[in-house]
Amino acid sequence: MTDLRPLLDLACAALDQTSGLVTEMAVGAVQAKGDRDMVSEIDFAVEERVREFLQKETPEIGFLGEEHGATGLGGSLTWALDPVDGTANLVNGIPLCGVSLGLIENDRAALGVIDLPFLGQRFKAAEGQGAYADGSRIAVSRTKVLSEAIVGVGDYAVGEHAQERNVRRLALTGRLAESVLRVRMLGSAALDLVWVASGKLDASIALSNHPWDMVAGVAIAREAGAVVMDIDGTAHDLRSAATIAVTPGLRAPVMGLLTAL
Repeated sequence: MTDLRPLLDLACAALDQTSGLVTEMAVGAVQAKGDRDMVSEIDFAVEERVREFLQKETPEIGFLGEEHGATGLGGSLTWALDPVDGTANLVNGIPLCGVSLGLIENDRAALGVIDLPFLGQRFKAAEGQGAYADGSRIAVSRTKVLSEAIVGVGDYAVGEHAQERNVRRLALTGRLAESVLRVRMLGSAALDLVWVASGKLDASIALSNHPWDMVAGVAIAREAGAVVMDIDGTAHDLRSAATIAVTPGLRAPVMGLLTAL
């Protein structure tokens, strides 16, 4: 097994390199990446700084960034970075976004660090070492009843085949609206997952699984006590079709909602 403690420290140091970039740098030019998808100059600046730091400190570990793709893959370890998870929020002045850096080990989320720059918080976790927010241990909620649960859902699909892909997402929203206390679409998978980890949300359901979006948050939620699974209830990994994190008491009722989709 890899000793994750020094790598967690390095991940924190990597995000230290981006301190102030998201909150102080001008958004600058915003480029379209496709239908209703965008990237800002901040995205590029954060990714370039983190990539440069980690390639110098851990040249033996591959790197996958949302904006510039992959380098050095092939080993058992890969860094995965979303430089700004929630770019649409950032561009529109909504302070719900995060810098999300995770480490993949053999297709599984091994550790994660997520900064929420406008909220002034850092979440971190490594497998077997617990999950923390600003140095304090965190844990998922104890909610067991859907009618008492606040559930975050991922964004609706955009781009190619969006209408077809959104049939299931809209059906999910409808089923949740009939069953849970509140449904929330916050626009950032990183935020959803760390808020499950810290008990602010009782579940997060995203019918997608891009590694740069999910790896760090999955590691943090899992270490905080969440059950993190695919849509069929199997344990979550890079091959999963969906990313579902729930407090243990809600696993069965949430699965009941999902099986009818």
